[in-house]
Amino acid sequence: MPIAPSTVGSNAAPSPAPGLVPVLDARRPELAESHATAVRSMFDRISPTYDLLNRLMSLGIDRRWRERALSELARDLPPGPLLDVCAGTLDLSAAMRARWSDRPLLSLDFARDMLLAGRSKVPSAACLVGDAMRLPIATHSVAGFICGFGVRNLSDPRAGLREAARVLAPGGVCVILEFYRPERFTTRVFHALYGRFLLPLMGRIVSGDGEAYRYLSRSMQGFMTRGQYEEAMREAGFEQVQAWELTLGIASIVRGVRSRA
Repeated sequence: MPIAPSTVGSNAAPSPAPGLVPVLDARRPELAESHATAVRSMFDRISPTYDLLNRLMSLGIDRRWRERALSELARDLPPGPLLDVCAGTLDLSAAMRARWSDRPLLSLDFARDMLLAGRSKVPSAACLVGDAMRLPIATHSVAGFICGFGVRNLSDPRAGLREAARVLAPGGVCVILEFYRPERFTTRVFHALYGRFLLPLMGRIVSGDGEAYRYLSRSMQGFMTRGQYEEAMREAGFEQVQAWELTLGIASIVRGVRSRA
């Protein structure tokens, strides 16, 4: 079963280097609201230094977080295609391809330049520029759905969950790795200090764009708690919802299985 419609838009990127699948654009102009436009522009600006900053700011721990998220995706994963949403520079997609070399893999992000910056990591991945709240993907067409550090950037995270439930086949697995708003006092203090001071400073030094990293800090503080997101996942039609804290609650994973009803 195809994981995307046969018509995905006419705004294809320039021809890629040999061996690279083109990045196609499936955004709908009428959906380019102010929030989405601002977020997309910001990520396009920081795309050249995004990977370097991730490694520096997390001391490489983000790689272990992604591997744990993929381990949760692999558990009881049914046969079928895989979807990486808010795929960014394709770190998760590259790890997915290494684990599942024989499965179709679609990597979707709203920021074209992020996909272009990372697509050499996964030459065989199908990359699509699209909206996580209006996925240009067939209903019940994917077996596994994963999103790493992206859902807090959506203007309506619940709409993103409803779309995840729509495109997943019954019994399909959804895994969300994210910086949820912390509930523990010590983690709240760490998030506040790290986000307000260190994150913008490093962003300004490495990328020259401190404001973008101030936004990332605000997005963490303004997002749901992990418990709220778990409940939203159940409301969207997921069962067996589970969650795990990572590194003293700095990040967390929430996992659910698409209802068979």
